Amino acid sequence: MNLLSIGGSDPSSGAGIQSDIRVFSELKVHGLTVITAITGQNTTTFGIVEPVSEKILKNQLDAVFSDFKIDGIKIGMVYNSKIIKIIYHKLKKLKIPITVDPVIRSTTGGNLIEKSAIKDFQKYIIPLATIISPNRFEAEILANSKINSKNTPEKIALKIQKMGAKNVVITGIESKKCKISDFVLEKNNRFVISGDKIERLNHGSGCNYSAAIIFALASKKSIREAVKFAKQFTLKSIRNAKNLGQGISITDFHKDNHITELSNAINNFVEFKNIYKNIPECQTNFVYSNNKPKTIKDILGISGRIVKTGNQVLVAGNLEYGGSKHVATALLAMNKKYPETNSAINIKFQDAIISKVKKSKLVMSSYDRMLEPKNVKSKGSTIEWGIKNAMNNSKKMPDVIYHKGDFGKEPMILVFGKTPQDVLNKVIKII
Repeated sequence: MNLLSIGGSDPSSGAGIQSDIRVFSELKVHGLTVITAITGQNTTTFGIVEPVSEKILKNQLDAVFSDFKIDGIKIGMVYNSKIIKIIYHKLKKLKIPITVDPVIRSTTGGNLIEKSAIKDFQKYIIPLATIISPNRFEAEILANSKINSKNTPEKIALKIQKMGAKNVVITGIESKKCKISDFVLEKNNRFVISGDKIERLNHGSGCNYSAAIIFALASKKSIREAVKFAKQFTLKSIRNAKNLGQGISITDFHKDNHITELSNAINNFVEFKNIYKNIPECQTNFVYSNNKPKTIKDILGISGRIVKTGNQVLVAGNLEYGGSKHVATALLAMNKKYPETNSAINIKFQDAIISKVKKSKLVMSSYDRMLEPKNVKSKGSTIEWGIKNAMNNSKKMPDVIYHKGDFGKEPMILVFGKTPQDVLNKVIKII
């Protein structure tokens, strides 16, 4: 697959052409580029902009289109009216997906389009868009209206769609409960895709989003699938952002070693002989945390569960941070007292397993759910209360914590360890 990025050069590689090439490389496709402007910027400041000449812009476009089959195009920084019109006349007859990232201002403060060019951007570039993906600020500039209770994201998106874009995605709309939403307007449909708000200023997330969308569209994904993929991809890049310079962090796509380790451990776990006998009725989850997790959103788990179907065991769901609630909550409570404990799994309570734990060198503790205070039950903090009680009942860090259930509550065994492999080694000893 060949994907073309048309935009400005960012020497910090945080955004622009360089960022798109990084995204395309991460997604294992070939990235082509046409540079519209050279910027002088880094992670702390924005210097000057120098647009390329009409001659070299046309020559770049001709060189690329005469030699390559292009499967999708992303348009980023265009800067002035001359550049806008040249791009329009070259692309207007194409029948391939085009995403438009209407970059107006850099995160570090520089203007990425001349004010006088906004009207030509609306007239020539927006109609090229299969999807245009402005953030809230950009959407308000393009629609010349502020998003508020009267001018909802839908009304603003409709204004932009009337300019010619087939589909509009307004990103970064804050909602309740620490969520960030993207409003999506298709021709005959509209919906919202929400995700967790990450309190971290970064350079490059908007570029990543639109580059990921064009990859998904060129891969024949639907609008909904493309937007969802782009959001997940971008959130991952923000979580992995690195402080490479002296200013704001730059988004990154390095492979998460936690995902690799936990995935390998889960694959090994489901292959254990007769493991289905150890899956509880509420099913199993396996979790792995970052160092010093603050919430369950810092803990990797299965969005569904490890489930049994007859004598078979299957993994239903994907690995996601915040994917587990109960086992992650137990690990979070344990980690606060024993920071070296970063992984856990729940298995079915069986007297035979308890006997094996007692015979092993593993440290075991328990708690009685029937002693749980009413105020704890009403707050829904049973697991945290239980793990704290079990730790208080043990002189050493417990490897195994269990409870025998309560009315309507299944008894359970939890196994803890430093890593997923450490947890597996303990499970092997007791099942």
